[in-house]
Amino acid sequence: MQFRQQALAKLQSPEELDLPVRFARPQGWLALSVTVVVMAAASVWAVTGTVASTVSAPAVLTHGEGSYILQSPVAGQVTEVVAQEGERLPANAPVLKVRTAQGATTVVRTVAAGRVTALAATIGAIISTGANVAAVEKVAHADDPLYATVYVPAESAATIPANAAVDLTVQSVPTQQYGVLRGHVKAVGRSVQTPQQISSFLGDSQLGEQFTKKGRPVAVLVRLDRSAATKSGLKWSSADGPPFTLTSMTLATGSIRLADQRPVDWLLP
Repeated sequence: MQFRQQALAKLQSPEELDLPVRFARPQGWLALSVTVVVMAAASVWAVTGTVASTVSAPAVLTHGEGSYILQSPVAGQVTEVVAQEGERLPANAPVLKVRTAQGATTVVRTVAAGRVTALAATIGAIISTGANVAAVEKVAHADDPLYATVYVPAESAATIPANAAVDLTVQSVPTQQYGVLRGHVKAVGRSVQTPQQISSFLGDSQLGEQFTKKGRPVAVLVRLDRSAATKSGLKWSSADGPPFTLTSMTLATGSIRLADQRPVDWLLP
């Protein structure tokens, strides 16, 4: 009975149509406005913006023409090691002497001018025909510039643009103190590298195996940025860089910036 009286009283009262109706609080309108602006900005960015990505891969500092492995043309005993590690030699220079079983002495000579980076033969050692006796880096002058060779996975090589920026984390340089080495892509290889090709270019068979553990990579040649303000003569992310120069065959990790991609390409199904 009480509910019936309330209903009759409601019907007899005026509708109060002249009073304003509030659809939302001011705080609600503010939140709605912000949401609309953010969605509009995200839509514009999805169509016109780009996403930067990088690929990281092992790298090594070398001179542009790489190295070669010197092999003995005969079998016998090493009687003299003429060259020294680190020595720069002209083409056809003697490296060591080998006495064959017939008593003849053969001089093993450099194939091209370069710097001896490793000697695998010692006096008195018995070697076979074709044995590796030395690694020689093809550098004719002391001021020949260093490059970095980055061994990038084959599936990422096609997306590397010309002159792409490269950051190199050098193993022998404390990154927190001196930062990373700067460079730009000079050339991207056209084919994948086998362990034998990498070993032949670097003059190190172990690196050939190491750089191909996860598949055959593509070699990317990186030009190191120069700077007269640093001891190394190279540009670093820090102001001064390390207080020493870098040498060839220094290992590093290269981070190469890939071509920018539009986010709409991966946002849409």
